[in-house]
Amino acid sequence: MTKAEVITEISEQTGIPKEDVSVTVEAFFSIVKNSMAEGKNIYVRGFGSFVNKKRKKKIARNISKNTAIVIDEHFIPSFKPSKVFTEKIKKSDKVKEANEIES
Repeated sequence: MTKAEVITEISEQTGIPKEDVSVTVEAFFSIVKNSMAEGKNIYVRGFGSFVNKKRKKKIARNISKNTAIVIDEHFIPSFKPSKVFTEKIKKSDKVKEANEIES
């Protein structure tokens, strides 16, 4: 599902014009990105958490040049779904059907 499809779905379910929904969704994404860039985590009860994960310093290999590369310690954005969200997906018959079709 794309962002445009999400906006359309929200608009249809709430009756709010697409333009207003689009502005709201863009504002949400902007707030999430800016807050995480400032080192703040975001917790949405019943949905999940947007958190910054710390990656340790490590040595990697550049296979084409056969050299070692040092990757410094850094943070990456991560999403951890809530237990309610995880259980809903686990119990979803549509998810099971979609995976059977792909296999």
